[in-house]
Order: sequence, then C-alpha cells, then structure tokens
Amino acid sequence: MTAIMISPAEVALAAPLLRTAFSLDHGHGKVIRATLSLSALGIVEAWLNGEPTSDELLAPGWTSYEWRIRLVEHDVTALVTSQNALVLRVGHGWYSGHLGFTGQREVYGHERAAYADLRIEFEDGHAQHIVTDESWRSSTGEVLADDLYNGETIDARLRDDQCTRPGFDDTSWGGVRAVPFDTELLESRVSEPVRRVGELSAQRTWTSPAGKTLVDFGQNLVGFVRLRIRGERGSEVVLRHAEVLEDDELGTRPLRAAEATDRFILSGSDDVFEPTLTFHGFRYVEVSGWPGEVDHDALTAIVVASDLRPIGTFSCSDPLLNRLHENVRWGMRGNFLSVPTDCPQRDERLGWTGDLAVFASTAAYLCDVDDFLCDWLTDMELERSATPEHTVPVVVPNVMKYLDTGFPEPGATAVWGDAAAWVPWALWRAYGNEDSLRTAYPLMAAHARSVARALSPTGLWDTGFQFGDWLDPDAPADDPGRSKADTGVVATASAFRTASILAHAAEALGDLAGASEFAAMRERVGAAFRTHYVDGSGVILSDSATVYALAIVFGILEGPEADSAGDRLAELVRAADYRVSTGFAGTPFILDALSDTGHLDEAYGLLLEREMPSWLYPVTMGATTIWERWDSMLPDGTINPGEMTSFNHYAFGAVADWMHRRIGGIEPLEPGYRRILIAPQPGGDLTWADASLQTPHGLVRVRWDADDAAGLTAEVTVPEGTEAVLRLPGRNEEIIGAGTHRR
Repeated sequence: MTAIMISPAEVALAAPLLRTAFSLDHGHGKVIRATLSLSALGIVEAWLNGEPTSDELLAPGWTSYEWRIRLVEHDVTALVTSQNALVLRVGHGWYSGHLGFTGQREVYGHERAAYADLRIEFEDGHAQHIVTDESWRSSTGEVLADDLYNGETIDARLRDDQCTRPGFDDTSWGGVRAVPFDTELLESRVSEPVRRVGELSAQRTWTSPAGKTLVDFGQNLVGFVRLRIRGERGSEVVLRHAEVLEDDELGTRPLRAAEATDRFILSGSDDVFEPTLTFHGFRYVEVSGWPGEVDHDALTAIVVASDLRPIGTFSCSDPLLNRLHENVRWGMRGNFLSVPTDCPQRDERLGWTGDLAVFASTAAYLCDVDDFLCDWLTDMELERSATPEHTVPVVVPNVMKYLDTGFPEPGATAVWGDAAAWVPWALWRAYGNEDSLRTAYPLMAAHARSVARALSPTGLWDTGFQFGDWLDPDAPADDPGRSKADTGVVATASAFRTASILAHAAEALGDLAGASEFAAMRERVGAAFRTHYVDGSGVILSDSATVYALAIVFGILEGPEADSAGDRLAELVRAADYRVSTGFAGTPFILDALSDTGHLDEAYGLLLEREMPSWLYPVTMGATTIWERWDSMLPDGTINPGEMTSFNHYAFGAVADWMHRRIGGIEPLEPGYRRILIAPQPGGDLTWADASLQTPHGLVRVRWDADDAAGLTAEVTVPEGTEAVLRLPGRNEEIIGAGTHRR
C-alpha cells in the first residue's frame, strides 16, 4: 500500500481533521515496532488513540517545497492497541498561509493536505501499513482559523476529543480526495524538530492608560501563550502579542501587517487553549474579554524553537555583558525555528542569508547546529540552481521569487550570497565534519565562481546591487542601506574572504585544481583592492570603521599595512567616543580587527560602551534579545520611526563570537577542535570570565581570574585526544595535553 496526499473533499476555512480507524492484523504475535511517517502541504499534528504521536510542533517545517518536503517519523509503538484511530489536523503553516511582507498568502499552493504511513511490525516479521488514501474521513474541529502571522482562533465548544479515539462514529464526516503530489519530493528529516523548549510565567499584570489589560512575561520570546480559563459559554478571550511597549501601550507598529492575535472561545467548562498552529514573537500580551479580573497565573508563555542541543557557555564579572550574551542566546533560539530567520514577529520571518553569514560562528558555539544548518544549505543549493544567473538568493527558502516585491533577483551579492561559503566554513571550523564540508563544496564553489564572474576588469566587485554595510547606525531610518562604507570596498573585501575560504576548503578536500583556481582569485582580488582602494598613506576608500575592519580581519592587508590600518581604525573608534559605527558587514569583525592589531583597550572600550549606539545600550533599555537596529528603541522609549524595526534579530549578536574567543579564550586551531588555542585576553574592568564548549572530542573549559595581588590565574580543561596551545598574557606559550591545568 502506498500513501498519498489527501485533503477534505469539501474545503472549509477551519483547519481540517482527517481520520481513519483500523484493527491490528491477527495471527502475527506481538507488535514490536510501530512508526508513523508524516508529511504535509502545510503543517500537521497527529493523534493515535487519543494521544499525540509526538511532542513535535509545526511539522514537517519549511523547506524549498518545489524540490523537497520533509518526512518526519514518530515512534508510536506504545500507542498501538487492537482497535485504533489515527487522526491528523492540518494547518496552513508556511505552505498556504501568509508569507512575506507583501500581504500574499497561498504562496506555494492553495490546498493544504497531509500524508501518513503507519508501519506496524510484528514479531513474526509481518508488517501492516495504514496509509492516507481515499477511504479516510474528514471534518473540522475547534481550530476555526490558523495563520503563522495572524494567529489562531479556537472554539472550545467544538472540541471533541472522542474523534481521536477508537469507537467514534465518523459516518457524519465527509470524504477526502487525493491531491496530486510527487512522493519523490519526500525526504527524511535530518534537522531537529520544533518543540516546546521552555515555559515562562507571567511576571506582571496591569491596566494601561487606555484601559487595556497588559501582561508582561519578562522575556522577549517566540512561541504562544497557554491559557487555562473557565467562563461563560460562547464568550471570547483575545490575546494580542508584541515585543515592546510604547507610551505604556502595546507596541504593535513593528509588526506591520501581522495581526499576532489569538482568539479563544470558551466552552463554559474548564478550558485549556494552546494555539499550536502558529507562533508569535512577544514579551507582552494585551488581554481582552477575560471574565472578571485577569488571573495572570492562568497564562503561561510556551517557548518554541528547533530543539538544538546547547554546547557552549559564557559568563564574566560584568552583569551587562552576561545579559548581552543571554540576549544573543534568546535571539538565536527564537529565530532558529525550522529555518534560520531574520525575525520572528512581523510579516517577514524569512531566511535572510546575510544575517546567518555573519552569525554562523556564534551559532556554532552556542548550539550544535551542524544538521540544522546543513539542511538549510541543501535548500540554498536548490534555490541557487533555479535563479536566472544561478546565484545565491538573498532568502532561503527563496519565497521572494513569488512575492510582488518589485525587487528583482539581484544576482551575486556580498555577505548575503557569501553565506554559501561562510556558513559551511564556520561549521567545518566548529565541528570538523568532512562529509558536511564535502556536501556543501559544490554550493561554495558555484557561489565563488559567480562572484568571479561579477568582478569588473579591474578585479574589483564594484558593479551590481549590494546591501553593503546594511543598518549602519548613521544611516537614515528610512534608508538602512545608506552606509558610510563604500559598497564596492565591502563587496571586494567579501570576495577576497570567500576566495580565501574556497582555497582552504578545496585544499582540505583534496581538490588541487580548485585550490589553485581560488587562490588565484584571492590574489587577483587582493591586489585590486590594495591598488584601487588603499591610497599611498594607507587610507582606505570611504575611511570608515567597516572598511578597515574587513581589510584587516580578512587578511587583505598584512604586516605594517595591517598595523597602520589598525591604528586608523582605533583613531576612528576613539573619535566616535567608542560608539558603534558599523552595520551588518563590519560589526562581526571590528573587535577582532582592533585586538589583532594591538588595540585591545579600544576593543573593550567599544564592547563596554553603554550609550547609543552600542551593544550595551539595548541592555540598559531593558532588552532581552538582540535588536535589528542599534536604536530600535530610542532613549525616550519610543520605537524607531523606520518601517523596518525588530526587537529580535540576531545579526548584531555576532559579537558573542569575539567574546567566546578573546574573553573566554576558546578557539579552534584545527577544524573540530582537534587542536585548540586557549588564549584569553582580559581587558576592560573584567575580573573573571568562564567559558566552556562541548567539542566533538569532549569538554573544553577556561576559567580565569585577575586581581592586583595575584595577577592572572587560569584553570583550563582539555578533552582527551586533543592538545591545546596555552597563550596567557605576559607568559611563554606552552603546549598542554588532556586534563585540567592550573596556571
């Protein structure tokens, strides 16, 4: 028997329920294993004999649906009985709900459908299959509406859990029909499922100046609110979500067209509502329709994310830096949901490649993201192959090709397109998984060659569309691409880095011809940069912090030239009173550029600055995630006037990578930390730091303390099978083996 995609024979606005009942085959002994394989055009939830088949949410997630759709498996052995009922609920999800910032829905298709294959294995080797086919029945239940952007409506009066159990009479239900679908698109999932990964209680409930009831959960998060309530039958409680307050009211303007509103219709009995077919980015909730005074103990924020394994930690003596690091972690958690997105709250939530290009190293330290991001890179290669010029799109999956944006496919782009090389290289450095690098290599090479084709005859990348140093803090609120850094300088520097990465990747994989090709590209681009962008006195065109940071860290300038550039960069940092002056391109690299050229004090001064714009300014304003703009909220508490403002955007959180390596002191000398550099660089007013990382070989941990009397002391743990280079300030470098060492 072969499963097919099925949908209700009659389409309704409410989320459809699909049901079948069956008996176990007789005479084959005990059931030894039962596995439910699920997929959907949309998102699907399943129950077997009244119990959820998994704690997974939003399955099968978002992929480039034109080429592949994930097939997920749930072990349901413990749920099978002699008489059984299997029920599926299908939501719109990314497939047919609202998607993107143009107000469009049904971008991939108009008809949600589900696929299921329940394989039951018996002790004598017999296998029974229960599959979605045209014998199934269909109806609707309590979910009247669902949309990732707009929210979910649940009518508890329509809830009937009996339909998920054996013995329910479904003769009044309608039929189903087969939906044309190529089952070759189904692909076993390799990335982690989306799950409930935490719960937060309400911290405060109050009445706003406008008479609205507001609830604060104390943390900007991604997920939904679970509501426990009893009230008059047919009455409606409405929850409206937002990340911030403005003028002491819910700050919804940044959501743009996303309604972010859940509606719950009460049954008259004790009700529990969980809108699991949507998610919101929020800290605050506006509650209306509550019977009597709101009981904030009845509201629980459910944190939802791809269930990634945490592997890295960091803490230090500065509470604001610790909060900054937590903000980075929370921002990543909220945006790593099926795909790595730019933001989780407004009418966008897309897999922007530039955000991840600069954040990948940070992500790879905080959690094991190898499978998660390799899965995303698979879609990147599929989407790249389909663009007119075979270039990496700026979002993956590339929904932009279906949206009425007026924004044509831009071709090869610096930083954004460079994610094709920078992300797999970050994964290789972090995990040392040669199979992952080899799988990504065709994508990496194709992107590098598209960049080579885009170079002008001079060897510069100075033509075509570029985002440049996006969200430079000095750019106008309504023109985030107007940066101080020349876009050609940013693009050419990025081309140099990509060519360098490809040369090293080709060498690591034994592609000698590729190594030679990309090394030659690197030399050509580097020479062109130095010839056309660096004047005789060492000033780089546009003379801004970003251009010096990129030239230094990417290795375009070396020796005295790099030292001179570092001196000029330090001058610019001091002249700006240690306020941040970089955007997406420069921010991840500026602290390295300073510390690598002998300007550690300036690096710490920049990191620890608290006035706007700075990394710590949002922390002083109560931020609990990383903001999209340096000034997403202004000092007077008003929201940035720009149309594009998010309070959960991880890109500027890439600074945590420097914190891990330069404050914590943990860095790979070989891919996967087979050899490790332990080289903390204390500075600022920090008196201690503690960092740890679960590498493929085991735990690395560094703890250092500094005081005037004892100087610097350090305790270092090195895992078995590895060795570390220990480089402490003012002491001779030494090689240390596995074990715990005190210095």
